[in-house]
Amino acid sequence: MNNHEIDYELHGDDMQFVEVELDPQETVIAEAGGLMMMDEEIQMETIFGDGSSNQGSGLMGKLLGAGKRVITGESLFMTTFTNEGTGKKHVSFASPYPGKIMPMDLSELNGKLVCQKDAFLAAAKGVSVGVEFQKKTGVGFFGGEGFIMQKLEGDGLAFVHAGGTMHKKELAPGETLRVDTGCLVAMTQDINYDVAFVGGVKTALFGGEGLFFATLRGPGTVWVQSLPFSRLASRVFASAPQEGGSDKGEGSIAGGLYNLFGGDRR
Repeated sequence: MNNHEIDYELHGDDMQFVEVELDPQETVIAEAGGLMMMDEEIQMETIFGDGSSNQGSGLMGKLLGAGKRVITGESLFMTTFTNEGTGKKHVSFASPYPGKIMPMDLSELNGKLVCQKDAFLAAAKGVSVGVEFQKKTGVGFFGGEGFIMQKLEGDGLAFVHAGGTMHKKELAPGETLRVDTGCLVAMTQDINYDVAFVGGVKTALFGGEGLFFATLRGPGTVWVQSLPFSRLASRVFASAPQEGGSDKGEGSIAGGLYNLFGGDRR
C-alpha cells in the first residue's frame, strides 16, 4: 500500500462533513478551504500539487503537479493535515454546498476514478489528483466539463462530493446510459464517455434540458447527482431581486399586499 490507511466517519444528511481519524504521522490531503475543524496536534501545511508519492520531490515535479491543478481549474495549492501527536487525532472537512459525500476506495476501482473538476474533497496522502483529457472533440466542446476532467489514482480512500443525492449505477457490457452533462459526477476508467445531440429542433430549443447529453457505455460504474451546483446557482440567480426592485417580500403574497397599500412612498 502506497497510500496512508485512514479511518473516517460521515456526519449529517444534506449538509454533510467527513471526520477523518489519523494515527500518528498519518496524513490526509484536501482542497484549500475545505477544512471544518481539527484537533490541536494536527499539523497543517500548504503544498504545491497534490503531494502524491509519484509527483517527484524535485522542483520540476512540484511544478508539474501544480500545473495539472491549474489546467483543471483548481488552486495551485493543496493542504496536508498530519497527525504529529502520539495518539489518534481527528480532522473534519465540510461539503461546499448541499449534497452528499461519497467515500471512494480506489483499491476497489482498479486504482483510478474519473470525476468532474470540482468533485474532489479530500483523500489519503498518496492519492494522485491529476488530469484526464477527453480525446473526443464532441466531449471537449459540449460535455459540460471541457476537454479535461479530474482523475484520482492510487490505492487509498478519496472523498467525492456531489449536489443533492448521489446515485450509483452499474452498467453491463454494451449497456448505455444517457445523462444530463451537469449531472455526471464520476465514472470508472472503463466507461466509454461521449456526448450526443438531443435530437429534434423543437426539443432542442424548447425542451429546457440543453442541447446535449452524455452517453455512457459500460462495462463500469457511474455516479450521478440530482442537483448540480450550476443548476442550483442558476435558480438562485433567477430568484434574486433584480436591480431597482424592492427587497420587502418581493414575489410573495405579503409583498404584493405591501405594495398594494402604499409600500415605499417616494
